[in-house]
Amino acid sequence: MLKMGSRGMELPSLWEKAQKLIGPEKGVVHLATAAILNAVWDLWAKQERKPLWKLLVDMDPRTLLSCIDFRYITDVLTEEEAYEILQKGQVGKKEREGQMLMHGYPAYTTSCAWLGYSDDTLKQLCTEALKAGWTRFKVKVGADLQDDVRRCRLIRNMIGPEKTLMMDANQRWDVPEAVKWMSKLAEFKPLWIEEPTSPDDILGHATISKALAPLGIGVATGEQCHNRVIFKQLLQAKALQFLQIDSCRLGSVNENLSVLLMAKKFEIPVCPHAGGVGLCELVQHLIIFDFISISASLQNRMCEYVDHLHEHFRYPVIIKKASYMPPKDAGYSTEMKEESVKKHQYPDGEVWKKLLAAQEN
Repeated sequence: MLKMGSRGMELPSLWEKAQKLIGPEKGVVHLATAAILNAVWDLWAKQERKPLWKLLVDMDPRTLLSCIDFRYITDVLTEEEAYEILQKGQVGKKEREGQMLMHGYPAYTTSCAWLGYSDDTLKQLCTEALKAGWTRFKVKVGADLQDDVRRCRLIRNMIGPEKTLMMDANQRWDVPEAVKWMSKLAEFKPLWIEEPTSPDDILGHATISKALAPLGIGVATGEQCHNRVIFKQLLQAKALQFLQIDSCRLGSVNENLSVLLMAKKFEIPVCPHAGGVGLCELVQHLIIFDFISISASLQNRMCEYVDHLHEHFRYPVIIKKASYMPPKDAGYSTEMKEESVKKHQYPDGEVWKKLLAAQEN
């Protein structure tokens, strides 16, 4: 479309059109924004010669708040309320930082119980995880109810009644189906059911949350949330009991800060999503900062861990006794190894050449 201006006909900028057509603040534009801003935060932390979590922890509250866009969320969190939260977080901050440096942030494993694993694989992976000190386990559910019952019984029997079990449906069900399905799995005492229905269905999550509360099952969601507004509404609707930020889905550190502060106001524990390549490396900074400066609590709080693809990063996560140890290298832990980048570069990298050659054959 053309628009009239003082100088005659003007073409709207490509950026304006992109924002309107594939945004605003969601979709590919938002993901691209996150990628760029994550790189900027990485550079800022490196310039200060600090890991990102430490950069945030040491930052003056007013400076920190200047990084946040409060537009669209002031009906639940004003800048002054956020400032008060950060000021209260100053009390005991040094002690909590010392606690993190010594013991790390508690993690849970998703690696033992993916859908499609044989019983022998489940047993082997659970046995190895238990020997490594893991006490929190997540199992994928939703494909077949009887299979879920069998697999959950197997895992619960292996880990025992005292260890924590979570379930993840990856958006599988309609709302009534989610309630019915989880009622059948309640005997295995899951702490939460993750993404039981469409991530966009705020009221659906609220209905599921209300129905499962008497069974002692919470609802966890957030890894597919477009922006802070969706999180705001989930909190307002009491649609979740565990909030799962994602370091790349939201608009980088800036938007995640606003969500962490809203979660604190509503007293909802944050348990970040970290299921893909590099997400563990990134989100560890955010959740360690959250504990030291905002939440000041580890009650019902943990961060996801998946044990693959870390070998491609220069500063991979360090897990000790099933906890994330705070990174010590400067930056956001995002830098990949040069050889990994070269191998996966499109279309001339070794990996892509093999894939393209296989398609031609």
